[in-house]
Amino acid sequence: MAFLEIKNVRIAGISSGVPANIACNEKADFTDYDAKDYIEATGVRERRISQTLTTSDLCYAAAEQLISDLHWDKSEIEALVFVSQTADYILPATACILQDRLHLSKECFAEDISLGCSGWVYGLSTVMSLLYQGEIKKALLLCGDAKQRVNKIEKTNASLFGVAGTATAVEYRPTISSSFQFNFGTDGSGFDAVIIPDGGSRNGIDKEKSFTPYNYDGKMTNRLNSVMKGMDVFSFGISTVPKSIKKTAEHFGFNYLDADYFIFHQANKKMNEFIAKKLKLPVGKVPLWMDEFGNTSSASIPLTIVTRLKNQLSEEPKKIICCGFGVGLSWGTVAFSADKDIVISDLVEVADSEVDNEHTV
Repeated sequence: MAFLEIKNVRIAGISSGVPANIACNEKADFTDYDAKDYIEATGVRERRISQTLTTSDLCYAAAEQLISDLHWDKSEIEALVFVSQTADYILPATACILQDRLHLSKECFAEDISLGCSGWVYGLSTVMSLLYQGEIKKALLLCGDAKQRVNKIEKTNASLFGVAGTATAVEYRPTISSSFQFNFGTDGSGFDAVIIPDGGSRNGIDKEKSFTPYNYDGKMTNRLNSVMKGMDVFSFGISTVPKSIKKTAEHFGFNYLDADYFIFHQANKKMNEFIAKKLKLPVGKVPLWMDEFGNTSSASIPLTIVTRLKNQLSEEPKKIICCGFGVGLSWGTVAFSADKDIVISDLVEVADSEVDNEHTV
């Protein structure tokens, strides 16, 4: 089991960007469900959607807002890590594009990480590992997913997902006494539990095969859409998350029940309620927002902090435990204290017109 403790760093601030367009599931035409029943089962009443904005557009808007709120000098930001399954291009890395778009130094470290629902925790450990020795003082972690392929054949899964981009500012601070305590795990035997079968190097795009409707786990789709084995993912989530949190607490010697808030990847309402019940957590310690934003992949944890904990975190230091889990299959847990000086930006709504035309070819 992979454990990691990182000292001398802090989260300076968090922001989130979402499309201004709202899609209401109450008006959706589902294949196998009544809309009311679907909303009750998943917890997703509405989502933010866009057919033009990319993940980098949303992350850019979030980053610009956060840098302004922190009053950071952009020349001092020496690292940028972009975590997403929906990069702008197969190559180059989207982190390189964002370095230029944000006007960061040309001596900035820039890297893409291809991860989904566990991505914020993994990305946080990567950025903090770059900073903890003090050579690099300030960095940005940009996470999210957007511009997903629309499945016009099977609408059930499509209506679960929203899009968002987030920015997390991390800085070196050797005077901090607390640390970030991580636990990670991977089970690649479940690689096909959530997958886009075609479009990569293993299976390219075939003019006939890729677009032909086929049955995947009881649902009609095509091989360029994200497909999911729902029950496999559900079983994975409710069994893995409680174990990871308990192991983290046991390894680092604290009582997880003492935490003020537990922020889980927002997969679906019933899954998160089941996880909270297994951990015996009070409802008030597990903030949810799926009714407004749906499943936003690696953006879900920072988006929860922005939309549900902005006021609480400004009052006094809070002990927080986060767990992201999903595609891979992979999972990551982090426990930390958020000091009251953390800057939480207001939610940024991004218009469809705010696309990056400069870096479009």
